[in-house]
Amino acid sequence: MTYATKALELAHRVAESQAEPVDRAAGLIVDALWAGGVVNAFGSGHSEAIAMEIAGRAGGLVPSNRLSPRDLVLYGGEPPGVLTSELERDPAIARRIYDLAPVDPRDVFVLVSSSGVNGTVVELATIVKERGHPLIAITSVEHSTRMTSRHPSGRRLLDLADVVLDNGSPYGDAVLELPGGGTYGAVSTITSALLAQMVVTEAVERLAALGETPPIYLSVNVTGGDEHNKALESRYAGRIRRGA
Repeated sequence: MTYATKALELAHRVAESQAEPVDRAAGLIVDALWAGGVVNAFGSGHSEAIAMEIAGRAGGLVPSNRLSPRDLVLYGGEPPGVLTSELERDPAIARRIYDLAPVDPRDVFVLVSSSGVNGTVVELATIVKERGHPLIAITSVEHSTRMTSRHPSGRRLLDLADVVLDNGSPYGDAVLELPGGGTYGAVSTITSALLAQMVVTEAVERLAALGETPPIYLSVNVTGGDEHNKALESRYAGRIRRGA
C-alpha cells in the first residue's frame, strides 16, 4: 500500500495547490468553445494517455482533437518506421503535426509533457503561441526546472504557456526508493490525468452555468451512446477527427 498512499497524498496536494491555475485553464477553454473553437491536446510518449483523457473521452468534450506524432503516419503519409522512441525530441516534426491538424484560429491548446523539455513539445508550443492560440501546459515544474531544454531556443514548455498546471511529480517521476539506490513507482500519469479531468469538468460546469448544453460524449458502451455521439460530432464536421 506504500505506493497507493504516496500517490493519493500527492494527488490531494496537486488538487489543492492547482485549484487557481485549473480555474484559469478552464476559463481559456470556455472562451475558446464559446467563440466556436475546439480543444487541441498533444502529448507524446506516456503523455499521450493524458491527451486521450482530454479528447474523445466518455464524459468529456466532443469539440476536441488529439494531436500525436503518429499523425505523420495517419494523415501525413509517412511510413510507420518513422515512429521511433527518439521522435519526440525532434523539433522539426512539430510544424507538420500542427499543419496536419484541422486547426482554427479560435482553438485552444493543451500540451502535456512532464519533463517539458523535448524538442517536439517545445517547438509545438512555440508555434501555438506564434499563431495566437491560448496555451495550457500540464508538466512537472520540479522536473522541468532541473532539466536543460533539448530545444535550440533553450526554452521549456512551462516558459511558453499561458497557464501552467503542475502535476507535482518529482524529478525522475518515481516516488519509491530502492534500498540499494534508485527509485520506482511513477506518478505523473496519475496526477496529470487528475488535472486534465479537473480542467474539463470545470469547463463543463461553466458552460452549463452559461445556459449552454455542454457537448459531452457518452460511453459507446451504453444504450444510445453511438447515436448521441455521432449527432454531436456532426456539429463539428471538418473541425474534429477521430483517428486510430
